[in-house]
Amino acid sequence: MSELTKRILFAVPAAALFLFITWLGGLWFVGLVIPISLIIQHELSSLCEGAGFKPDTYFPYTIGLWILLIPFLDHAFPIGIGIFLLFVALKIFKTDDIGLREFISTFFAGIYAPLGMLTFILIRDFGSDEVGFTLTITLLLMVWGNDVFAYFGGKAFGKNKLAPTVSPNKTWEGFFSGIVGALVGLGLVIFLVPSPFPTTILAIAPAAVSISIFGPIGDLTASRLKRAADVKDASNILPGHGGLFDRFDALLLAAPAFYCYLYLLNIIGYASF
Repeated sequence: MSELTKRILFAVPAAALFLFITWLGGLWFVGLVIPISLIIQHELSSLCEGAGFKPDTYFPYTIGLWILLIPFLDHAFPIGIGIFLLFVALKIFKTDDIGLREFISTFFAGIYAPLGMLTFILIRDFGSDEVGFTLTITLLLMVWGNDVFAYFGGKAFGKNKLAPTVSPNKTWEGFFSGIVGALVGLGLVIFLVPSPFPTTILAIAPAAVSISIFGPIGDLTASRLKRAADVKDASNILPGHGGLFDRFDALLLAAPAFYCYLYLLNIIGYASF
């Protein structure tokens, strides 16, 4: 069986299941996102260790769970301060270089994926259940559209390298093709999803550009970490696809960018969620 066949046979049912649980929302959605985030944290910790920056064994997950559960916790802020104080008190007395690397990498592994996945949860929770689902599907289709168009646009027209030392295959032509793909993904939701879109086309269109900037930055971040760890994939948990970090790398920064944009629209009165 070819690698492409394995990728397709896994990706189609996995995507269908993911979209179905996204449609269900509520605890079903949260119960899917939190384990995904914790697995990505594990993969990130392994990459950091491979690059010579081994995080603490337990604190990344403690920090990550706190971030992911902020919307559901009473007294979330003081709990977070308590975790921070405990971590610093236990780790700051390691005076060698390894201790300093562990101190820094633990914060990165603890915050990076959970913060992105938290905003993913918050987007699903915007407004009514119908609005939240529409916005979440919008984000996913813009990210997927950006990825697909960037890949094929780069293959067809790519000449000028975007970040040659980090990801030699990425080009500026692919980057601009990705913006078109994100707009196509947005258009599919606006014109094909039966429920009314919660804001105007002109108001939401700049979000496609924002996602087309921060999604690739998330992709480049993953590429840089994997290059530093000298591995091709974050793990082999997904047949033909590598790890969850490999599949969600763009979403981890695209979701916060989209969340901030939606929040801004709400503040200035161009949308009401």
